[in-house]
Amino acid sequence: MDTLARKLGLKTNPQIFFWSAGLTISLLVLFLIFQDWVGDAFGSGREWIVTNLGWFFILGVTVWLVFLIWVAISRYGRLRLGDDDDKPAYSNLSWFAMLFAGGIGTVLMFWGVAEPISHFSNPPFEGVQPYSAEAAEDAMSISLYHLSLHTWAIFTLPGLAFGYFIYRYKLPMRVSSVFYPVLKERIHGRIGKTIDVVAVLGTVFGLAVSLGLGTSQINAGLSELIGLPDSVWAKVIIITTLTIVATSSIVVGLEKGVKRLSNINILVAVGLMIFVLIFSDTVFLLRQLIESLGTYASDVVPLAFWNDAMAEFTKDGGWGWQGGWTVFYWAWTVTWAPFMGVFLARISRGRTIRQFVIGVLVAPSLFTLVWFVIFGWSAMEIDGIGGDGGPISEAVAESVPLAMFEFFDNFPLTTLISGIAVVVVALFFATSSDSASLVVDMLCSGDAEAGPIRQRAFWGLTEGAVAATLIVVGGEAGLSALQEVITVVGLPIFILVTLMIPTLFIGLRHEKHKVTPMTHQHFVQMYSDQLNGNGNGSDTGEASGGGDESVSAPKSGAAPSASTTPPSETATPTANPETRSDTS
Repeated sequence: MDTLARKLGLKTNPQIFFWSAGLTISLLVLFLIFQDWVGDAFGSGREWIVTNLGWFFILGVTVWLVFLIWVAISRYGRLRLGDDDDKPAYSNLSWFAMLFAGGIGTVLMFWGVAEPISHFSNPPFEGVQPYSAEAAEDAMSISLYHLSLHTWAIFTLPGLAFGYFIYRYKLPMRVSSVFYPVLKERIHGRIGKTIDVVAVLGTVFGLAVSLGLGTSQINAGLSELIGLPDSVWAKVIIITTLTIVATSSIVVGLEKGVKRLSNINILVAVGLMIFVLIFSDTVFLLRQLIESLGTYASDVVPLAFWNDAMAEFTKDGGWGWQGGWTVFYWAWTVTWAPFMGVFLARISRGRTIRQFVIGVLVAPSLFTLVWFVIFGWSAMEIDGIGGDGGPISEAVAESVPLAMFEFFDNFPLTTLISGIAVVVVALFFATSSDSASLVVDMLCSGDAEAGPIRQRAFWGLTEGAVAATLIVVGGEAGLSALQEVITVVGLPIFILVTLMIPTLFIGLRHEKHKVTPMTHQHFVQMYSDQLNGNGNGSDTGEASGGGDESVSAPKSGAAPSASTTPPSETATPTANPETRSDTS
């Protein structure tokens, strides 16, 4: 493998790259040749996972969220993601903007109308009448449960683990680095490489499902605008076109332009949100913004532990609703965990754990709240709260991707707004693919710097090929077929992320002697000094842009000291012991 990597001019870990690429290509071939068998296998696998392990997904994400909150408010919250003299590379405003850019674009565009309307017309709770006011309130709480704090906990946990072990322990930019407290130097051997290959495969397939959903929405929009058939092959053509655009941007060196376009795209999406706010029942939406926050706050704990355990006795279909919604969401979202973890770690170096957790959990969740209140409540009001449903519910029942465009039919400048929505989704597709290609390449090489163009171009084309293959294999089943694939693929990634909790805890405990509980007097003194402009309120060198006390970390470029690593350890991790073509 080393010789082949050198001949191809690759700068990566040959074992991880070739195994990941080979398995991905092999799976694509199997999917295409044995479509019926593959479809049945994934269907059976999803059914078993949902029935027997649905509780594990639901409880797991809640445990992750609780763990993150505990870490943030504990003494360990003052530890820094990096050296003690590292400062945040970005201002708070820029950092928050990048958080929005990282993982909410296609998701909010796809589900902003569709999910609230789905729960509004088909309430999951026993005794709730469809289209009632109670159904509307439940629909909003469930939508926010699925796409705010819990979703961002799935991103925050791996992001924290990456940032902590990569920047404090000086380990490679790989998922296996997170398991250093348990595996030690074996992260560079077969076990570590196996973890990395699984992470790469999960990331590629998770992104492919997102691209598939985005493509379905683009196809639905073009069908409304220009009459393009809503078919499998139309979706394949769309995926192929956008994949070529995204890969071409890598080849010709337009990454900076694409990132600038991504920022503009976010502003356009916000513009759509403001447009809906202005031309809807503005006062009603502003009232709901406050009320929905309170309703979500009161409902999130019961929802976080709700397993619908009595469904087999009270519902004709038995236990199945959460398999199609909550379990699907968590399995799908966790496949993005390696991608988002690397992204969040890279933009957050120099921040304390407390700043990182609070910022990543709260800021995007608040934006999600505003988005769902404006789009979701507007859609439910248009469809008729207390009535018998309307055209939006009918569109969602027919095809979920149609929801947004049926919604825009109720506003002025329908054609223009629908066209802008199609462009926004398409650009989110292209920029997500471009960014994911870079991250997957990093997960293979372990290097925080971008690899050769040919490597990133390969992963860009591969992501598009996987998405197109899933569309073809799923056929007219569409979303349900994607749900089956991602639930099965997501399980091993979910287990990996769950195991990050004990490894993080072990790592943090090794630095317990560096942090002491913050007393009330220290807390008041620190923040009063900040308010009075007397520095950072801490004698330990808090970086600008923060508000927490930091503690010392291993010096840059060095392995953890004896105080960071357990006394019994004699070996320390190196910055990257691989030569990009190692044979370990």
